[in-house]
Amino acid sequence: MAGDNPNSPVRESPMPKIAFAGAFASRLAEPVRAYLTIPCEIVTGDETSIVAALGDVDVLVTLAFTREMSRAAGMLKLIQVPGAGLDRIERATIPAGVRLANAYGHETGIAEYAIGAMLTLSRDFNRLDARLRQGHWESQWAVGAPAPALWPELAGKTLGILGYGHIGEALARRARALDMEVIAVRRDASGPKPDAVSFIGGPERLNDVLKRADFLVITLALTAQTRGLLGEEEFRLMKRSAFLINVARAEIVDEAALYRALAERTIAGAALDVWYRYPTDSGPRLPATAPFHELANVLMTPHVSGWTEGMLAARSKLIAENIRRVADGALPLNLVSA
Repeated sequence: MAGDNPNSPVRESPMPKIAFAGAFASRLAEPVRAYLTIPCEIVTGDETSIVAALGDVDVLVTLAFTREMSRAAGMLKLIQVPGAGLDRIERATIPAGVRLANAYGHETGIAEYAIGAMLTLSRDFNRLDARLRQGHWESQWAVGAPAPALWPELAGKTLGILGYGHIGEALARRARALDMEVIAVRRDASGPKPDAVSFIGGPERLNDVLKRADFLVITLALTAQTRGLLGEEEFRLMKRSAFLINVARAEIVDEAALYRALAERTIAGAALDVWYRYPTDSGPRLPATAPFHELANVLMTPHVSGWTEGMLAARSKLIAENIRRVADGALPLNLVSA
C-alpha cells in the first residue's frame, strides 16, 4: 500500500494504518475494529490533532477533509466519510489518486424518526404529556370542560419529500403503508416514477410540492444549489397547517425565515434534528442563534435521527470492508466520483 510519491514515508510495518478524525468518526473506531478481517493499526484524534499522524495513514475516516490534512497525507489511499454528507470535504484539496467514499445505513432510522415526528407534531404529544403530568386532562375524559378538537390522522395526508435518495425511498415506503400520499422532488426526475410516490419532479416543481404538502421532510444534500433553498417566500407557499421536518442539513433552510414562520405560525410547526450551531466544548450550547427553544410548536432533537443500532452496524461493516478492499488494491464500495 505504499504511495506513488518517492518522497512518501516508508512504514516499518506492512500493517495498514487507519485514522479516525473527529468525535463522530472516532466513536466508530472500535465498532469498525470488530468487523475487520485484517490486522490494522488504528489511531484516533480530533480533526486538528490528527494531522500530525497522517504521514503514513492509508485510510482516513473523517467527516471533514482540509488542505492541512491533504498536505500531511503522504500515503493516503482512501478518504472514507462515515456518513452520507460530503459538505465538509474540500474536494479540490484531495490529492491525485486518493479515492473518496461515503456511507449510508441511516435511512431506516431517519425514516422512522420522520414518521414519529409527524405523529408527535400533529397530535401535540409533548403538550399533552406535560399537561397530564400536572393533572390536566386535555381530552374527552375531562369533567366540566368541552372535548378538544379531534386529532388529525396521517392517513389521507400528503407527504412532500425534498430529496428522493436512500432516506426518501425508505420514508416513502413507510408513509404509503400509513395510507399517505407521497410527492417528491429530486435533482434528476427523468427516470421511471418510483412505486411509492404519486408524483416526482425536478427542482422546477418545488413550489408545487410546497403548496400541496401537509408534511414536508427535507432529505437533501447540502450543496451550493440547496443552501438557503427554503426562505420566507417558500414558507408563504405552504399551508398554515403544514409541518416541516428537517433531517438533512440546517443550512438548507434560512434560519431567520424559519424562526419567523414558526413564531408567526405561517406554518404549524417543525421537527428539527439538524442545526445551525454545534458544540465546540463540553458545556451547554444552544443549537441556533434564533430562540427556537422558546417556541412550543418546535420539536428539537440533537442530530440523533440516524443514530441507531442498524446504522452503526451497517456503517462499521462497510468501513471495515473498504479498508480490506484498499489493502487488496480493489475499488471501495460507495465510491464518490470527483
